[in-house]
Amino acid sequence: MTRRFFRPAPRLRGTLVAPPDKSLSHRAALLAAMSAEPVRVTGYLHAEDTHSTLRAVEALGTLVQERPDELVLRGPGLRNAAEPEGGAVIDVGNAGTLIRLVTGWLAGQPGGGTWTLDGDASIRARPMGRVVEPLRGLGAQIEARAGGLAPLVVSGRALTGAHYDMPVASAQVKSALLLAGILADGRTSVREPAPSRDHTERLLLRAGVDVRREGDVVSVGCHDELELEAIHVPGDPSSAAFAVAAAVLVPGSRIVVEGMAANWTRVGFYRILERMGGVVVGPLEAPGGPLAADEPVCELDVSHGPLVATTVEPDEVPLGIDELPLVALLGCFAEGETVVRGAQELRHKESDRIATVVDGLRGLGADLEATPDGFVVRGTGGLEGGVLEAHGDHRLAMLGAVAGLASRAGVEVVGMEAAAVSYPGFVEDLAGLTGS
Repeated sequence: MTRRFFRPAPRLRGTLVAPPDKSLSHRAALLAAMSAEPVRVTGYLHAEDTHSTLRAVEALGTLVQERPDELVLRGPGLRNAAEPEGGAVIDVGNAGTLIRLVTGWLAGQPGGGTWTLDGDASIRARPMGRVVEPLRGLGAQIEARAGGLAPLVVSGRALTGAHYDMPVASAQVKSALLLAGILADGRTSVREPAPSRDHTERLLLRAGVDVRREGDVVSVGCHDELELEAIHVPGDPSSAAFAVAAAVLVPGSRIVVEGMAANWTRVGFYRILERMGGVVVGPLEAPGGPLAADEPVCELDVSHGPLVATTVEPDEVPLGIDELPLVALLGCFAEGETVVRGAQELRHKESDRIATVVDGLRGLGADLEATPDGFVVRGTGGLEGGVLEAHGDHRLAMLGAVAGLASRAGVEVVGMEAAAVSYPGFVEDLAGLTGS
């Protein structure tokens, strides 16, 4: 494992081009593979997770052509996914988005076929029953290990549209059902207990699918073929959030973030940050508007500001789920007690992010405790520093780096290589902003 020391930063200054969005990159490759004609994809994220998606669509019959500034994908189309030669297993690596979404697509293949989906130890420990069971409600034939765990064996068959009330908001489960729904007879609808990221709906709308969002219900009808010519992947709000948090925490800092997606279902963290006193200026998409096909993009001006504690309620969690570890870090520096509720989903990420974040920050001098569905942080004005173990989790590795920049003595991150899952250039980008 790579050990990397991050010393306290005097300040952060400069411009950050937000790295390409991981969630959109997964979806761009999958929907391009499902399209009737070749699709150009610009801005695709080149990282471990998204390369797993490219390898997966290749195994399903897609020709992926890499050019200097774009990818061109010529896929098998919506209903003609190929079986890998010799029945080979499709390895999803560490990509939870990939295994859940591709399951929805393959389950509705009308010509039959069988596919085995497997991944690393983290994927094998993550709950797949939450996507398997609702897909079975459409008629899908999917086998899983005891407890609904990977590997998954998916057999293509004719599906029938149905309605599903989600017990927990999850964009991955919703997306899998919508992808299966465009292959199913009739209409498929999903009710969410709270809004989650809507990239799949936007791409399907652009591809000509009859997508409707009515209140907390999103639905699709059966569709013949997808029609997409080009997809541009904007910058990732979740990846950019780490540099943004560092700029807010380190006195004297001011950075500009360019090319970042401003989709309202992705910028919940930035609204929490503003509430805590961080200075974030930029045109973020207003929440709750009608479903749009395009992904809005913004430029943010971020600077240091004194922080106050806040409470993150359950309905805010899905719109900032990947950035909640940063809320815990910000709470260490804020005046008062910061509370996050309704975030039990964090226990099912690449690590148990409630346990690992609480243990990791405690080791750096923080005063916080875990709850069953979140954490409570008592602001002490800062962190001393120390050693933080990443546990193979890219978000935790980047959290440790930011903590080091804002700490009094610096932080050594054990397992820094995990950041390459979503943000291969993270360390270099931070060095550019700190001048180190």
